[in-house]
Order: sequence, then structure tokens, then C-alpha cells
Amino acid sequence: MESSQSSGGETIRVLVADDTRIHTQLLAEVLRRDHQLEVSAPSVRSSDLAETVRQQRIDVIVLSSNIDEEPLRGFELLRQVRAANPDIFAIMLLDSSKRETVLQAFYAGARGIFSRHDSVESLSKCIRSVYEGQIWANSEQLTFAVEALASSPVVRAVDANGLSLLSQREMDVVRSLAEGLTNREIAERLGLSQHTIKNYLFRVYDKLGVSSRLELLFMTLTQAVSPQS
Repeated sequence: MESSQSSGGETIRVLVADDTRIHTQLLAEVLRRDHQLEVSAPSVRSSDLAETVRQQRIDVIVLSSNIDEEPLRGFELLRQVRAANPDIFAIMLLDSSKRETVLQAFYAGARGIFSRHDSVESLSKCIRSVYEGQIWANSEQLTFAVEALASSPVVRAVDANGLSLLSQREMDVVRSLAEGLTNREIAERLGLSQHTIKNYLFRVYDKLGVSSRLELLFMTLTQAVSPQS
């Protein structure tokens, strides 16, 4: 799955699944004003969402936390979608920015947290940013995540050798990530393709026992990764 260019050349395939069919259609119609987004709003049962994402080769899913009139159903669906489509980028639409809700979205695998109080123009920016490998969340939401990760058994259980497990090239990728670079920017810096950068990140996740970009970023903070070796 290639990242979009900031100049706006490549199409990003987006699937929208809001809390009701009407809301889904309305949101999809507004997003289609952005001609870089190829927006799908399929009439499928929520249980078929993961297969629809696979068949349509979706890049980014925009999913409400409230699906099928169940307040937490969206989190369960996102886990199912990501289990069947590990490369998918996900944005969770939230009615509330309470700590528990934000953390559930991150734990389910969301890369973007989007409030319904924000503008549709901001949602287009969110989609682009998440597709390029960034995490989209405000400072309060990121604070919730970092505080939770600090006490997470997943993070505490990272191999005692930590970052020493990584190859030099993997460390180059991690250092670039710690500087806030996107996958595209890391690829340009290292003279590699974005697909190769993504593969490096997956290997890093596996070696360090983390499961997301956010956990990896937290680890780089706790182990003081410097810009230069």
C-alpha cells in the first residue's frame, strides 16, 4: 500500500462506516469533494466489513465507534477489520474524547482519533496524514495514550536488550521515526521505497514486542534514541 504524495497525485481509497446509513452517505458525499479520495460507502452488514475492505483494497477506513446502535461495536469491528487486513489504516470517529474511549480506539488499532466536533476539511487532512504513516490525535488524546503505555505490560515486557536487537538500518528507521518523520519522508531520507520502510517497521515491531507506531514511539522516548549513533 503506497502512501499518497503531498502534491496530490495518487488516489487514496477510503471506506466510510458511520453510525447510521444516512450519516455514512452524507459523510461520504462530502469527502468526495476531495478528488484525491476515492470514497466508498457500501451497504453491507457490519459483520461483512472486513471482507469488503479486502475486496475493495481499501487504504483507509473511517469508522464510527457507535455501529449497529451499540456504543462500543465500532472498536470490536475495527479489531476484526485489522485482523483480516493488517495493512489497513484506521480512523475512529468519536462522539466523546473521554480517556477510556480514546484508549479503546488506540487499543483497537486506530491511527487517527477524530471528533465529530471537528470540520470535514480537517477529516480530509486526517486521512492524508494517517495514510502517510502519522498518528492523528490532539495533545490531550496523545497524553492519554502515553500515560497508558507507561504502565502497559506490553511495553514493560519488551526484550531487556531493547533497541540493541535492531540492525543499523532498522535503527536508522527508528531514529527517523523519533524525529517525527512520515514513512514517505523516511523513505526519501534513506533512499528506499515506502514499501521497504513499512517492512522494516513490521520487523522492528516483531523484534521489540510492540504492536503499533505509538508504542514504538513511546519506547524510543524511554530508551533515549538519539538522532545520531
